[in-house]
Amino acid sequence: MKGHKTTNGQPQSDKPRLIAIGAFVGFIAGALLMSAFVGTTSHRWSSNQLYPLESTPVQGKAILHYATSKVIPQQTLEEVTESFNVLQSLSPCNFLVYGLGYDSLMWAGLNPNGTTIFLEESPEWVNIVLKNAPFLDARTVLYRTQLRNSDQLLQTYKKNPDCQPSRAFLKGNLNCPLALENLPDDVYMKEWDVIMIDAPRGYSPEHPGRMAAIFSAAIMARDRKRPGNTHVFLHDVNREVEEKFANEFLCKKYRVGAVGRLWHFEIPPVKDSNIGGKTSFC
Repeated sequence: MKGHKTTNGQPQSDKPRLIAIGAFVGFIAGALLMSAFVGTTSHRWSSNQLYPLESTPVQGKAILHYATSKVIPQQTLEEVTESFNVLQSLSPCNFLVYGLGYDSLMWAGLNPNGTTIFLEESPEWVNIVLKNAPFLDARTVLYRTQLRNSDQLLQTYKKNPDCQPSRAFLKGNLNCPLALENLPDDVYMKEWDVIMIDAPRGYSPEHPGRMAAIFSAAIMARDRKRPGNTHVFLHDVNREVEEKFANEFLCKKYRVGAVGRLWHFEIPPVKDSNIGGKTSFC
């Protein structure tokens, strides 16, 4: 490269990035192989016969992809590890991911034999990603919010009965602009064990922002009927909107981890139906 000294044919300025890529690929490959091992160990012995370990197709494709690409997920190794530890303890599980991107193969591979669905705002981007990875389950989501209105939404939601914690719902809730009311039916029907919020875009006033994703994740977690809590991961908490909405709807008291720009919440279900009049999610 012009203006840079080289060592062994590689531009010197690229060495830190290549080291980071190598470390991340090693982590992903090891994590996916470990995940495959954990998912199949219980099936190794049957009638005194040893069966070979098997990985799911998406795991093999993920290892191949990250081993041959210089494009790595946006989250750091430490941030991914926080989610990986939870997925390892729960997989196979129901895993809902807000966002479709360079890390989608990884997330799907870390939940072998589970259900992993991606919610993406851009139909064009869904088509691009699925062209190379048609086995991913990605759905397009229409958001009704804009980042420029985040302060107003936070200040006024308590005045809207259909946004109240005592009666808030998602499917068909046209009156509450924070509710994702038009998701596919199977997204509403499933109870999600893990939710990752790394989308939609929230860095320009005209973008949807993550206000509705955070609110809807809180509703999903509170409405859980199965045993156990819902793990919610929120990325980019260094941004003002993500921080404010997380504190309002996901609650500081439920935050169990914080690594880099990632917060980890463990939200219990609300089983007590006698909460009429309550205006705070926390």
